[in-house]
Amino acid sequence: MTREVDQVDGLADAILQRFNGERFIVCLAGAPGSGKSTFAEKLVEKLNVGHAEQATLLPMDGYHYDDIVLDDMGRKARKGASDTFDVGGLDSILHRLRGGREDRIAAPIFDRSIEIARAGARLIPLSTRLIVVEGNYLLLDDEPWIRLRQHFDVSVFIDVPEDILRERLMRRWLELNFSQEAARKKVEENDLLNARMVISNSSNPDIRIDGTRP
Repeated sequence: MTREVDQVDGLADAILQRFNGERFIVCLAGAPGSGKSTFAEKLVEKLNVGHAEQATLLPMDGYHYDDIVLDDMGRKARKGASDTFDVGGLDSILHRLRGGREDRIAAPIFDRSIEIARAGARLIPLSTRLIVVEGNYLLLDDEPWIRLRQHFDVSVFIDVPEDILRERLMRRWLELNFSQEAARKKVEENDLLNARMVISNSSNPDIRIDGTRP
């Protein structure tokens, strides 16, 4: 049964109540503009209080297909859609993290300064027991995303209404010096299409967070 918790502190407490010292994987999903990346960073910081490097963040964005691949697929204009990610690669690293047999595992990071994922950009040591996986489509009920569900010990979804998502997404592009028209095109023809898929096609999480609260 899905339950609601009160922001970062409440979620951290709920996770630590279930954590028994073994490798523990948290799924944090939500639509573009829901604030999940910032929330995930704060959650990892909270989980590490008094236990340095106990927790780390694994963003789904590291598994973006390269722009060259998206050009070949004819999908560059829809970069960020559910079919523009290497889901098998994410599935593989979650399986390896769950196995706990490697001293360290290399993970990719999406570099927003160049809009490209950098392979092996960071290492996750065996001593890091709490992994917070963050991304839009982690709870999607469609193949191949549904295969990821087996790896998660607890799933969390950040709820934000579409009108607030639109406002936040517009602000994001405008702050990146896009024109009003270019920002509107990005939001209406890509971001909100992805957001609607996430909201309507994601399975029920264990925990919900109200993403409109500060």
